[in-house]
Amino acid sequence: MSLLISADELAESIRHGEKLTILACLWRPGEGASERQFKGDHIPNSLFCDPARHLAMAPSSRQGRNPLPSRQTLRLAFHELGLDLAHQIVVYDDNKSLMAARAWWVLTWAGVPGVKMLDGGYQAWLQSGRQGAGGPGNLAHRNQLVPNPGQLPTVTMDDMYALPDDVVVIDARERNRFIGRKERLDLKAGHIPGAVNLPLEELVHPNGTFLPAAELRQKFEHVGVEDPAKVVVYSGSGLHSAATIFAMHHCGLPGAAHYVGGWSQWCATPTNAVQRSL
Repeated sequence: MSLLISADELAESIRHGEKLTILACLWRPGEGASERQFKGDHIPNSLFCDPARHLAMAPSSRQGRNPLPSRQTLRLAFHELGLDLAHQIVVYDDNKSLMAARAWWVLTWAGVPGVKMLDGGYQAWLQSGRQGAGGPGNLAHRNQLVPNPGQLPTVTMDDMYALPDDVVVIDARERNRFIGRKERLDLKAGHIPGAVNLPLEELVHPNGTFLPAAELRQKFEHVGVEDPAKVVVYSGSGLHSAATIFAMHHCGLPGAAHYVGGWSQWCATPTNAVQRSL
């Protein structure tokens, strides 16, 4: 079963009244801005998923910019989003699928089966000739799922210190951040020593849809991926890395571990080594 759903497929599912939970994972800076964006424009029948409140904990230098949500946070999210096994969950966003990928990864990690992502996000929906809707969105279904975190592999910063030599560490950020040429978000520029760079931008078309599975596999093989169980992926704060892990699952390479703390946690620790250039 594909992890992606096209705008046409989603529209047909809505038209035929199929059981769906469509989560609009939208983020804007500022108090209440994300929900206001949702209420102004979203795919019909969507519910608002707040990435900052449903998919993460408060940022800190010790844990990174988007720490893993606690079990209590997950219970709140499951309840407010009305997650159950009877409805197909589809996640989307309007920002290069970064928040949708975070939602896919967190929900899958927390034990929700079969989550799909709208390929190309809200832009694909609009480009297919369809319109958005305003207002508060759909009512949540009755929650019947209990969070069960740990269903996808993760590593901590301590684990990163002790990785075997045969593990491929992929940095999913853009190349200029990887080589230390610029850094707008975190305390230092550069990357974790020994990491290889595979920017998320190389895994998608210019319109934001993912490359075909065969091409994705070639991209991962090119940076040394043979056994996905011997791969760790990180980014700045777990967004680009979640999308990269999604791409691995989509092309038949599940099993990579996620260093969720990522560069934002690593570079905030003064004793950690930093590598610049290729």
